[in-house]
This record gives sequence, structure tokens and C-alpha cells, in this order.
Amino acid sequence: MDLEVIFLGTGGSVPSARRSTASVLVARGGERLMFDCGEGTQRQLQRSLGLIQVDAVYLTHFHADHILGLPGLLKSYDLTEREAPLSVYGPPGLIDLFAILRPIIGKIGFEVELVELAPGDAVTREEYEIQAFEAAHSARANGYALVEAERPGRFDVETAKRLGVPEGPDFARLQSGEEVQGASGPVRPEEVVGPNRPGRTVVITGDTSPSPATVAAAADAELLVHDASFAEEEVQRAAETGHSTVGQAAAVGREAHVKMLALVHISSRYHVGKVLEEAQEVYEATVAPKDFDVIEVPFAERGYPELIPNGARERGGSG
Repeated sequence: MDLEVIFLGTGGSVPSARRSTASVLVARGGERLMFDCGEGTQRQLQRSLGLIQVDAVYLTHFHADHILGLPGLLKSYDLTEREAPLSVYGPPGLIDLFAILRPIIGKIGFEVELVELAPGDAVTREEYEIQAFEAAHSARANGYALVEAERPGRFDVETAKRLGVPEGPDFARLQSGEEVQGASGPVRPEEVVGPNRPGRTVVITGDTSPSPATVAAAADAELLVHDASFAEEEVQRAAETGHSTVGQAAAVGREAHVKMLALVHISSRYHVGKVLEEAQEVYEATVAPKDFDVIEVPFAERGYPELIPNGARERGGSG
């Protein structure tokens, strides 16, 4: 199953001409999960993939640069006659936030389900779950880890045939853990099915200082999307505002042994290429995606995550 992370907004609190405010879209198979919805997110969608229908929105916290795009997105969905319900998840305080936003959004014709998640809570879906963990920000904030379930091991067709198992239902029974009859007696699943294979993990921190909670959530993850608001000379300001320097983010990625670290929320005052070099001195497997870049996340046996520059616009047919 395909798993992609699409960067709609990679900038800091103040949008620039090239980088919009925070929003990341995770596409897993046919599902579309949005993490944060900063100002201009629906415009970013229209400039790339089109105004696609997301299945859920996860807010890391309620600062303006992470939520101001949500009222407009909901209203646009209503005006384009969305019928499917939409679940919006966030830290405690989400329901109070929507009480304030309701007069702005107005009446809409589809159901919006509000779910508050405390650190340690999880949203369970078929074959994966979204786990909330505590982000170390200046306000109550969640990071989120998309954690896939283990997959069955590879089925050895040739061995099964050699043991006299007929193709068809008996193959399926072995793969589901049942013993079947072969040419010379019973054939056990472990004779023809390899060990379970791990799923993938993608972690999105939102705004955060470096923290042990992030290291734990991202341990051996395929991809960690981490706040990198400041260069190293502003480490004190980063601490005071609940953000990370690029070097601190890289150190978290290194400690967690992630396959790829993606830096976002970089302040517009910096040259991104220069701060990326700083980060790569700490952890080489680091990238700094631009708006509309895509990271493809394959299963472990198929290789490492790959950054596709401008991938969202190319796939959406926009130049």
C-alpha cells in the first residue's frame, strides 16, 4: 500500500511568497489525513492536488498559523456539497475552539465530529493507528505518530507446492495461520510463511522543543517531520518559545534512528539551504522539503524514503 507525505505548508509563523503556513497531508492508500491547517491551506490544495476531500484533520495545537485555514476549508467543502462526515482531532480545548469558530464557519451541511486527544490516546483504524504524544511547546500541543500494524510474512509458494499443498483455498488458510494437509502429512504455517514484517511509522511533531517524548515516538521510524524554527545562534529564543533549532531537530532524528528527518517551520529569515547544511552535519539523513514536495515512504524491505521535489503539483497536473 502506498504511503506518501505531501507538504502543503512548510514555513514558519509568517508565510512567505514561497512557503505557506503549517499543513501536511498524509496519503495512505485511498485515505487522506491532514495534519494542521494553516492559513491558505485550501489554496495550496487548489494549486497542487485540487480541493480533495480529506478523511480527517489532526491539529497539533491551536496557534493561528496551524488552524486559520480550517474555517475556510470547511466552508469550501460545504459549498461543494460534501456529504461525508469529517472528524477533527486535537488536544483538549478543541471543543472550546470550535465554539469560537462556529459563527465564522456558519452552518454547514455535513457532520463535523470533534475528538479531543490527550497524550497516550490513539485513534485506531484498519491496519494502523494514530498515536498522540506530548509536544514540548509553549501551549498544550500534541505530536502524532502514524503507526502501521505488522504485516504477515512472505508466503513461499514454491515450498508450499513442494510439500504438496494444492493452490487455492489451502494457500489462503496457511497464510491466515491454519494447518493444512500436504502430500506427506500436515503442513504448518511456519513452514511456508516467513516471520511477520514491520509496518511503517511516520511522526509529525508540530511545534516543539526537542523532547524525549518525540524520540520515543519516532524510534526507528521511517520518517520524522520535525519543527526546526531557528538556527543554532538562537537556541535561547527557541527554548523560550517552545521551538527547536535545526541542530536540535537533527539530534532528535539521530537519537531516534529515523530513516529520514524532514525539517519544517523554518523561519523565513533564514536561507534554508544553509540551515539544512547545519542539520546534515549532525544527521546526514535530513531534508528540508519545500511546499508541494512529496516524500514517498516504502516498506522497509523496498528501500528508504525518497523526496520528490514538487511532486504534488506534478501529480495534480499543475505546473
